[in-house]
Amino acid sequence: MEIMKRVVVGLAMTIALGMGMFSMRAWAQEHDEYEGPMSNMHFVIVRDSNGKPIKNAAVVLHPVRKNGKQEMGGMELKTGDDGRAGIDGIPYGPLRVQVLAPGLQTFGEDYNIRQPETEITIRLKRPAKQYSIYGVQEKEKKPDPSKPPESTATPDPQRPPDQKPQ
Repeated sequence: MEIMKRVVVGLAMTIALGMGMFSMRAWAQEHDEYEGPMSNMHFVIVRDSNGKPIKNAAVVLHPVRKNGKQEMGGMELKTGDDGRAGIDGIPYGPLRVQVLAPGLQTFGEDYNIRQPETEITIRLKRPAKQYSIYGVQEKEKKPDPSKPPESTATPDPQRPPDQKPQ
């Protein structure tokens, strides 16, 4: 039963990759009537902290127009156990690459593809602190039962703070 599942999953992945390669080529021909050179793209996605590969990261590719705006459509690749994903037949020119993986910062950058083989290594970072216009938000602290509760009384403005009440 386990072997059957692996065969079905492998077949599905092969079909999906084949369809992805076809769709990117179709995009190139359909939108720009592109008949120029194409690149074989290879992506390596690793953790910035230790260099270990990231499995199942989504590598999203978007063609970019000459004016810098992102084209509609695009495609998504998934990394394997080794943190690698690849596709053949990407047209030369601007390409927007986004990488998403659970628990890590999303990556995004534009690349100018202009060689037959292109390998891009992307190092994903851990999430940073969240900031807002209201400042850094901290977790609400729970009272420590071993310590006496802190006073919430407002200080008397007439009495210096180092004097005890009478």
